[in-house]
Amino acid sequence: MVVAENFGLDLYNNSLFLFCGSRNDRFKALYWDDEGFILLYKRYENGSLRWPKNKSEVKELKPEQLNALFTGLSPFPERRIHTIKPGNLY
Repeated sequence: MVVAENFGLDLYNNSLFLFCGSRNDRFKALYWDDEGFILLYKRYENGSLRWPKNKSEVKELKPEQLNALFTGLSPFPERRIHTIKPGNLY
């Protein structure tokens, strides 16, 4: 019901829904297989994930991003680009 009510998405359309609580070292996945729901649980032994904090941060994952997530890598690598303000050039 969380998926349908909060995000307006169809639970039965061959999608995998991922949820993370307050501890970013584990997540649950929910999938409908035409007979019932499958619930998967993944916990990382080392490290944690950056996870969406609100509806605007929710993203659809590509298959390669999902594979990265299941193997313990972040599907959204952090970009580390620093901008230089005018006048601060040496």
